[in-house]
Amino acid sequence: MPHTEQQSQHAAKPFLKWAGGKSQLLAQFDQHLPESLEERDFTYIEPFVGGGAMLFHMLQKFPNIKRVVINDINPHLATAYRIIKDHPNELIERLSVLEQMYFGLEDEEAKRVFFLGAREIFNEERLDDIDRTKYLIFLNRTCFNGLYRVNARGKFNVPFGRYLRPTICNAATIKADSAALNGVDITILNGDFTQTFGYMGKGYNFFYFDPPYRPLNATSSFNSYAKEDFNDDEQIRLRDFCVLLNEQLGVKWMLSNADCSAKNPNDTFFEDIYADFHISRVYASRAINANPEKRGKLTELLISNYLPEKYGIYAAEEELSYIN
Repeated sequence: MPHTEQQSQHAAKPFLKWAGGKSQLLAQFDQHLPESLEERDFTYIEPFVGGGAMLFHMLQKFPNIKRVVINDINPHLATAYRIIKDHPNELIERLSVLEQMYFGLEDEEAKRVFFLGAREIFNEERLDDIDRTKYLIFLNRTCFNGLYRVNARGKFNVPFGRYLRPTICNAATIKADSAALNGVDITILNGDFTQTFGYMGKGYNFFYFDPPYRPLNATSSFNSYAKEDFNDDEQIRLRDFCVLLNEQLGVKWMLSNADCSAKNPNDTFFEDIYADFHISRVYASRAINANPEKRGKLTELLISNYLPEKYGIYAAEEELSYIN
């Protein structure tokens, strides 16, 4: 991937705050990636791209990525990636105007009313793709905890975040992300994760899955990221997709999810459905919870159809020693 002057000044990183974002885990993920990724050109496929922390990390870590396929079920998010790739300057111009309007308001109540108006426009109005992305970023930066949640009708319903002066228009990040997305042959999809199967490259492929996490308990979920719930049946359907990929010669994959058995030793859902694959654990810190006692350090699962060469599966027991 060619490196531009802009990339050397400002690293590409997520342009949105994202619940469950992987920025803090990237160094640990590096220890679990196949060493073979460094040895050949390959296609990188991410069926649940979300905020893109892993995407931008992989693009900067592996200049031998020749093709990228990203997908998300959220149509506004898929649109945002296309706009940042193709129209970064127009997006920056419009988002800057919105930011200046918001910062010009004198008190919190005025900002809250402005936020609610923007949320209504985002949900109800017909917008062109640049304005749609503008409002997506604005709402993400000014709503509570940067969540993305919709109701049963698919309407964004996260409340006002009450931040004094949030970063709304980060022009440097938008430009760096645009440069990264333009530095590789990329396909941006919106829909079910299984459609990525038809976009695999003819050579070496690597999939990274970051699906909606299975809740650790009945109250730990922040509700719906999309109208369609990603329940246990969906988790099993994803497992079946991973089994299908495993049967394809040369397709390696890695998947993240919640470590449910660390919270409840009797909840071995993932250990059971991925019994034929390799399970490791990494440390994560989670701040998005209304109950402060439920925030803090916990483990997450990394599941793969290969044994991590640099790390080894047997470190998992040692990592969990602090829980027991």
